Amino acid sequence: MKQTNKNHETILVLGGTGKTGSRVAHRLTELGYTVRLGSRKSELPFDWENAATWEPVLQNIDSVYITFQPDLALPGADEMIAAFSKLAVDNGVKKLVLLSGRGEPEARRCENMVMEAGADWTIVRASWFMQNFNESHLLEPILAGYVSLPVGDVGEPFIDADDIADVAVAALTQRGHSGKVYEVTGPRLITFREAVAEIAAASGRNIHYEQISLDKYTAMLEAYGVPEVVTSLLTYLFTEVLDGRNAMLMDGVQQALGRTPVDFSTFVHKYAEQGLWQPARALTI
Repeated sequence: MKQTNKNHETILVLGGTGKTGSRVAHRLTELGYTVRLGSRKSELPFDWENAATWEPVLQNIDSVYITFQPDLALPGADEMIAAFSKLAVDNGVKKLVLLSGRGEPEARRCENMVMEAGADWTIVRASWFMQNFNESHLLEPILAGYVSLPVGDVGEPFIDADDIADVAVAALTQRGHSGKVYEVTGPRLITFREAVAEIAAASGRNIHYEQISLDKYTAMLEAYGVPEVVTSLLTYLFTEVLDGRNAMLMDGVQQALGRTPVDFSTFVHKYAEQGLWQPARALTI
């Protein structure tokens, strides 16, 4: 049941149609908050590449959930985050919650920009999303039965986007989260090879995983027509960020919510039962 917004707060959710933004917006709406979506297709369009779209969406906003596309590692992201955060504070925004990434020096610079903007802030520093396997670039190769990536036996504590959304909503609506950096991960380390194997077992399929060279991976992306900026970002994330620096568990979910994060196996069985990774899905994506 939707609750009444006793505070009459309006919250801007940037990337409101994305993996975490859509979940955050849904939760806030269910809690009774007025939500304004910030995306290129919103009623008030928002585009990180067009600063003229920023101020209109910030009118009469109390708090902002900030996500940056495609990633905070993009050159110039820190400058845009700094400019947007300052503009938000100048327009009366009291709270900024930033979705950040683990192990990225560029993301740390963006975090600092939010921290120094002059508003209350919370940083949600997340590991790789479980949803990359069912809502993003890894879904198509899984459906095809062959996943090729330039990463080997490095463990990653994949995090459920629902856990990220729960932490973000808590930070936006509850006391006690300001000035906190929540580094959120799943409860165990698994490799990409192991993750694909779990999906294969749960869905009753034979899905092959191959570790390939960076050159071969880059060439494959180019052959599929992936934009150069996205190719550069993916190669950076799969090689430098996945060099072992993030092969550790953190307790951000426990700190923020008082519970353990969702395990990858729970995530996999949930969507396997829905038939998500069956080849027939390839006809509908």
